[in-house]
Amino acid sequence: MAVNVETLEKLERKITLNLPLSAIQSEVEARLKRLARTVKMDGFRPGKVPMSVVQQRYGYSVQYEVLNDKVGEAFAQAASEAQLRVAGQPRITEKDGAPEGEVSFDAVFEVFPEVKIGDLSEAEVERTSAEVTDEAIDKTIDILRKQRRTFSQRAEGQPAEDGDRVSVDFEGKIDGEPFAGGKAEDFQFLVGEGQMLKEFEDAVRGMKAGESKTFPLAFPEDYHGKEVAGKTADFLVTVKNIEAAHLPEVDEEMVKSLGIEDGSVQALRDDIRKNLEREVKFRLLARNKQAAMEALLSKAELDLPNAAVQSEIERLRDAARADLKQRGIKDADKADIPDDIFRPQAERRVRLGLVVAELVKSNELQAKPEQVKAHIDELSASYEQPEDVVRWYYSDRNRMGEVEAVVIENNVTDYVMSKARVNDKALGFDELMGQQG
Repeated sequence: MAVNVETLEKLERKITLNLPLSAIQSEVEARLKRLARTVKMDGFRPGKVPMSVVQQRYGYSVQYEVLNDKVGEAFAQAASEAQLRVAGQPRITEKDGAPEGEVSFDAVFEVFPEVKIGDLSEAEVERTSAEVTDEAIDKTIDILRKQRRTFSQRAEGQPAEDGDRVSVDFEGKIDGEPFAGGKAEDFQFLVGEGQMLKEFEDAVRGMKAGESKTFPLAFPEDYHGKEVAGKTADFLVTVKNIEAAHLPEVDEEMVKSLGIEDGSVQALRDDIRKNLEREVKFRLLARNKQAAMEALLSKAELDLPNAAVQSEIERLRDAARADLKQRGIKDADKADIPDDIFRPQAERRVRLGLVVAELVKSNELQAKPEQVKAHIDELSASYEQPEDVVRWYYSDRNRMGEVEAVVIENNVTDYVMSKARVNDKALGFDELMGQQG
């Protein structure tokens, strides 16, 4: 049967569905008969309720149910015959003027777009690289030492230095008036580690136990305490106690405490290098993948199906509500969050999903079993019992699907890099990891 598909605009289409009333009525009667055999009603034995009573009680709901089913079946068949890729659910409305003995419906819906990907050789991609240096390993060891540091009382008269743990009393005033959160007693912090604003640390550095000092402190415009953000306060601070930090030696005892059984410093450095190289690899992959996807999107032309965008907005809104709920926000599941907050992100996700799907299909970039296995082996390598982690992945279809999606993205990234104009850029370790120097 030929299906007449009307184009309304861009991706919107309309199909008229004609259903014979006789088929609908016979299905309604069949369902009512089945219902009569099991329905329970006061004054009648089970299975003995007269059809007229069943019809009166359930006729409308059964007819509504049958119509929905029949229209759904007719639409699915029509879309299949017309070879349409339907995006989202159709909007079904009954149509006047149906032929005798029939009922007509208009189904308005969207189809997935044709995706055109231009010449990727004209796209530019920045591909970053980074190495794990001895300096990076040294910094990691310093962090491990700091995590295990101890403190002891500084000798009387010795000033506070970076790394010291100090105990202070302080009170701040703005225009001579105290403000909320501006006063504390026996407050401890580590000097020079960014736990306090720079002006506060600068004031305390060099002070001795028992000394007091008044100094101005300008709160940043973006300070988390909005009532004082952008204002300048006068602080009176008194240093009550100073403790010097002592870092453990990098020796056999410390190395063994970190789980390196042979206790050698070289084995510790090798272990740190291996872990840092794994982290560097994943960060570079994520960064280069982002660059490749942006290049791919820049060469793609397509219309976005509104139904797919709206569905993605709903997913993002549900995730936002779940996050609010986890933070203890009351009635988070009912939070009224406007579509516009999520629309740019939703549109980008839908666009990228459609473009990637087209590239994968046209260039056979699907995840191969050996690629999936290699990726799972790599993810599992950092665990004490990697074989247990491998089994954990393979035992769940959803987890395997997530791995396959990552492998496909990696395949797409490699493909785009192989076609585009690539500009290589070496990053310092700290720059890649987002650390301060």
